[in-house]
Amino acid sequence: MHTPHDTSFLAPSAEEYVRLVLAVGIHDADYVDAYYGPPAWKAETTTAPPSLETIEERARKLLASLEADGDPAAEDIGKLRLRYLLGQTRSLMARVQMLRGRKFSFDEESRALYDAVAPTHTEDVFEGLLEDVGALLPGAGDIPERFEAHKMDFMIPRDRLDRVFSAAIAEGRARSAEHVALPAGEQFSVEYVTGKPWSGYNWYKGNGCSLIQMNVDFPISIDRAVDLACHEGYPGHHVYNSLLEQNLVRTRGWMEFSVYALFSPQSLIAEGTANFGIDMAFPEHERLVFERDVLFPLAGLDRDRVEQYYRIHGLVQRMAYAGNEAARRYLNGVISRQDAARWLVRYALMSPDRAMQRTQFFDAYRSYVINYNLGQDMVKRYIEAQGGTTDRPSKRWALFTHLISTPQVPSLLA
Repeated sequence: MHTPHDTSFLAPSAEEYVRLVLAVGIHDADYVDAYYGPPAWKAETTTAPPSLETIEERARKLLASLEADGDPAAEDIGKLRLRYLLGQTRSLMARVQMLRGRKFSFDEESRALYDAVAPTHTEDVFEGLLEDVGALLPGAGDIPERFEAHKMDFMIPRDRLDRVFSAAIAEGRARSAEHVALPAGEQFSVEYVTGKPWSGYNWYKGNGCSLIQMNVDFPISIDRAVDLACHEGYPGHHVYNSLLEQNLVRTRGWMEFSVYALFSPQSLIAEGTANFGIDMAFPEHERLVFERDVLFPLAGLDRDRVEQYYRIHGLVQRMAYAGNEAARRYLNGVISRQDAARWLVRYALMSPDRAMQRTQFFDAYRSYVINYNLGQDMVKRYIEAQGGTTDRPSKRWALFTHLISTPQVPSLLA
């Protein structure tokens, strides 16, 4: 596919940024989440990889150049582009400093990498929410144990998993396509994997193609079908990456969008829109109807229990920040891994095995956890403040589409 040549004043900075991201990826295997830019740039970086010290020096020079590059005559999207490059470069410098041994607290790290800090919550907040969940659960006694027993009635049998996910993906795509002009030829494939610290992952390959992997280490509850189908696929990561490629790389030649630095402000936008996209595609009542009529029967579950399941599920979702607190305390050295897992069992209502797996996610991705819940809340507040309320779905989708197809930084959503 032909990519136009970028003749703007930011073109040299964009190329240097891409090369720096690729260089950091030599030292940090998780850093480059996707790359579909010129193969020669990657080959040159791999052949002669710069040291972390050299990368930091080059990033500092790039940042100074960008800070001097303000163009008051630039169109609005050009100004967004400059802010994006500034934010991404500052984040890259912080990541390099971490790789060189600098220690950040959890909140310092999240601000440096993702341009945002998640709110802090005490045990009292989660205890109150836990009591609300317990009031809806059958039986008596320990609430996490009762919730785990309740949830086992709603697991998707392994031999039905693919047909359930396929149906959720197809419906998510159809609903997204009603509002978003999907790039021609976009597509993705699904693989089921084990041994990962995450539940799902989108590996964007370029040319509108993604590989989506679903982790089947543990049984998957029925709510995760729509959640993962939307978050990883439509209108989430797959659509986000496809639109950025089409609108910014293929149409404008902005090569900084041909690379995705995972530990960067871009991820708060990506994860926040992917999570908010679930409710975009499946407003609450419509989701209940679809699950009752389609997914529950496909999974062999009792369709008459849909409303009961989602009443409890809705309360559990309000405890989403419990995972942030576990990560913050664990990574700051306040609690041990075992204590973090116990916190997740009680306040995030995870099984002990899943909670321990989640601490492995903390080890690998650290403060990245804020991008899911804080990102979703920031996207929601921004869209609704701009008039994209639930009673104005067209406006809501227009604002959402703008966010996933233009340069964005978290501080602009605040």
